[in-house]
Amino acid sequence: MNVSVSANQVLVVEYRDDLRSEFERLNREWIEQFFSVEEADKTVFADPKATVLLPGGQIFFVLEDGEAKGTCAVLQESEKTFELAKMAVTGSARGRGFGDLLMQAAIEFAKHAGAEALVLSSNSKLVPAIRLYEKYGFHPVPMISDERYNRVDIMMRLDLRRPEHGQ
Repeated sequence: MNVSVSANQVLVVEYRDDLRSEFERLNREWIEQFFSVEEADKTVFADPKATVLLPGGQIFFVLEDGEAKGTCAVLQESEKTFELAKMAVTGSARGRGFGDLLMQAAIEFAKHAGAEALVLSSNSKLVPAIRLYEKYGFHPVPMISDERYNRVDIMMRLDLRRPEHGQ
């Protein structure tokens, strides 16, 4: 009896022009499911190079057999603070560790860039996302006005100077 087992190839890659539309598709999926697409979203989707990459950030993708299953952006807010944003894993791929892969890539990128903190803005009804953030050591911080997004009701921070994050 011949048994064939094929392992899917899963890779985390940095932004490429051929993945630009996937960045928008993956994010629109969750945004439109729970909220509505806002002007700030449209600005980032329209030109991710200008809004994320050129100011010093990066966009990561999880590819499974060449197909984009997840993405996240890391934006440079200041010399020592970066923002985790636009994290998305397509519905059919959730629960398979792709969020962990994206989170690890984002944290490593920020650390390598000299960041002391990684911050994020989210919504408390996105419970699986909040759990992922907490797993990596993010903790809630006092809300400050985030005029970019009406959906934001929680802000979190990860201190990259502490060794215990990412456990």
